[in-house]
Amino acid sequence: MPEVAHFSGVDIDEARSVLNRFYYPVAVGTPEDGADFQLGVGVIQLGPLTVGQLSFASAVTLLVAELDAYHVTMPTLGRLHARHAGHEVVAGPLTGVIFGPGSPVYTSREANSAEVAVKVERKALEAELSGLLGYPIEGPLLLPPEVDLSTGPGYSWSRLVRLLCEELPREGSLFFEPLIAEQLRSTVLSGLLLSVPHRYRDELTGPIAAGPPRAIRRVVDAIQAEPERPFTVTELARVANMSVRSLQEGFRRHVGTAPMTYLQRVRLGRAHEALRRADPVRVTVAAVAHRWGFAHLGRFASAYRSQFGESPSETLRSPR
Repeated sequence: MPEVAHFSGVDIDEARSVLNRFYYPVAVGTPEDGADFQLGVGVIQLGPLTVGQLSFASAVTLLVAELDAYHVTMPTLGRLHARHAGHEVVAGPLTGVIFGPGSPVYTSREANSAEVAVKVERKALEAELSGLLGYPIEGPLLLPPEVDLSTGPGYSWSRLVRLLCEELPREGSLFFEPLIAEQLRSTVLSGLLLSVPHRYRDELTGPIAAGPPRAIRRVVDAIQAEPERPFTVTELARVANMSVRSLQEGFRRHVGTAPMTYLQRVRLGRAHEALRRADPVRVTVAAVAHRWGFAHLGRFASAYRSQFGESPSETLRSPR
């Protein structure tokens, strides 16, 4: 389940504790006596992905002795000065600063500054890349020290991350559903890999061969056997023993749709059959939807009506 936390305080020790919990052991420095210090944090943790909105009332320096993850800081207010792995970057709201594992990180920011801080555990990002490519990779990835957020893939990726931040105050957000959270996590990681240059990027974006019919059949059989299982496209690619891109192209060519679209169609079919056979006195639409992997009833009902021309409740109440 996603974990969400909010913090606002003037105590530096409390602030350090919050940053240690969700990010890294960090030394916090302020000018003079730190009388104006105040940290505001809103953070969501989706397994190995942590996305937070941080605000600082006074000028602050943060020092991490050794990073053990991949990290992107996107200033939204004020300027950020960063030193890491021999690079020095001064960034504003149109630039993201990237840090990789294995080196210390020093950052300083102006008073009344704010930023979005994205942490991805090293194994998770490298596993995501391995799944996209279809073979193990050797890390760490040598990501660039900064990324342009004003245009192109960097801009699109930053909008996706900020959308996640905007959902932080919404207790009923769809993002808190485990099935959606898993898909969102994978999308953020894949988006980062496609937004910045690294030694595997050309392979990620170049031409790709479609997976062979026999391998695609294994995935179809896996979906038919357990459509309620919370599959991700990366897990389906592992079933086929190929890259995500080959899986997607193979499905397009041999099945005529994307693998996740096919999975949804199978789930809808199972739900339709269950509703058609169910006793409306004993069974609810919600129970059937959740049984077949649908976490959000509104979206389930919309997709169901699109595929079958009637609502789930109409199917449930129809004469047997």
